Amino acid sequence: MSDFQQQALKLAAQQQSPTWLGDLRAQAANDWFNVKWPTRKTEHWKYTSLASLQKNIPNTWATTSVSADLALEFIAVDAIRLVFVNGVFDQASSTALQAEVVRFSQANDAQQKLIVLHLGKVVEGPQHLFATLNNAWVDDGILVHVARNQTITKPIYIVQVSTPEAQAVSVNQRVLVVLEDSAQAEVIEHYISTSEAQNSFVNSLTEIVVGDNAQLQHYRLNLEEENIQHIGAVHVNLLRNARLRGFTLAMGSKLKRIDYQINHRGQGAELNLQGVYLPRNNQMVDYHSNVQHWVPHCTTSEVFRGIIADSAQAVFNGRIYIHKDAQKTLAELSNKNLLTSNKAEINTKPELEIYADDVKCAHGATVSQLNATALYYLQSRGVSRTEAEVMMSFGFINELLEQIPEVAVHDYLFPRLAALFGRDQALFTVADE
Repeated sequence: MSDFQQQALKLAAQQQSPTWLGDLRAQAANDWFNVKWPTRKTEHWKYTSLASLQKNIPNTWATTSVSADLALEFIAVDAIRLVFVNGVFDQASSTALQAEVVRFSQANDAQQKLIVLHLGKVVEGPQHLFATLNNAWVDDGILVHVARNQTITKPIYIVQVSTPEAQAVSVNQRVLVVLEDSAQAEVIEHYISTSEAQNSFVNSLTEIVVGDNAQLQHYRLNLEEENIQHIGAVHVNLLRNARLRGFTLAMGSKLKRIDYQINHRGQGAELNLQGVYLPRNNQMVDYHSNVQHWVPHCTTSEVFRGIIADSAQAVFNGRIYIHKDAQKTLAELSNKNLLTSNKAEINTKPELEIYADDVKCAHGATVSQLNATALYYLQSRGVSRTEAEVMMSFGFINELLEQIPEVAVHDYLFPRLAALFGRDQALFTVADE
């Protein structure tokens, strides 16, 4: 067992968790104790080193919220907002909650039973290393429960703020979304930090159950400062005719790994997942997606695009698995990458594993640099080379940004990403026209 694993168990012992979560925590702690720590020889961690966790092991929990001292700009959306600072709930920055949204620590008996029924069950087994750790650490979280035939008219906006403390802290974040039959909801998960160098380790896990004919719009935005260490996951069960539309965007950091584990459990389920990753400097970001088609007549459309700059590193591993009973499956996976530096690196591995004989599937990946002919054309029209490079880079991801359904999310991201590329937003507006 690694030093990090030992310290993680000590942290779990420090928590005062609800007794009704005891069985889940105990089983997860046992699994965590017995799991083998990954190395570069471990396939799913081949290109992502966990050495930084071993060197700087956060050995305490945050105890207070200090958001009153923070100058952060939230997404300007009319929503039910919950704000956490280093994992501690900040009542002052949050809005009043509706009946469909509750913290685990305040759940009634019926809600506790629902949480126990689904928590840690969407993707089971200790093979998901940090999901197992999240189970061992879970003491609070957020339940979003939408009853049958109901719609939450406002988005659920969950803001997870990281800020440096005198001593490095570990942060455990947990969200459970349960949509019953024909329910509808929108959930925005926003991970941000102050501008100072961060010193925390964040372990986040979101579990989602989308019932028969239910619809969920889900966003996951990781925009933290580059020194943070963040490992997160989204685990989803899609039942009959369920529809999930997801959008994820991640800036790079010292360590950033995000897993999507999605199960088509009911016929007619549909998944539309789009992602963007933008590491630069010496940052890294790792996206792993695993879509399991267990039943017939399901659809997956997955598109990820990355722009890797400077000496940054990115990893994309997208896997679609078609089981033998999953006939009439339609699945497409696309990963495109743009390297803007000779030192930038991308390791991409799109995978299709098919055991059914009546399916329509496609997958592919590209790695390229900026097109010299296009650069020359823009320069011949009076655009400087630097500006031309910026325009073409931003245009590479703008196609996905323009498809974001929530206007407030689009309007929040657009100027920030334009600033990231270092030029005036007006330049991109002209290019789009």
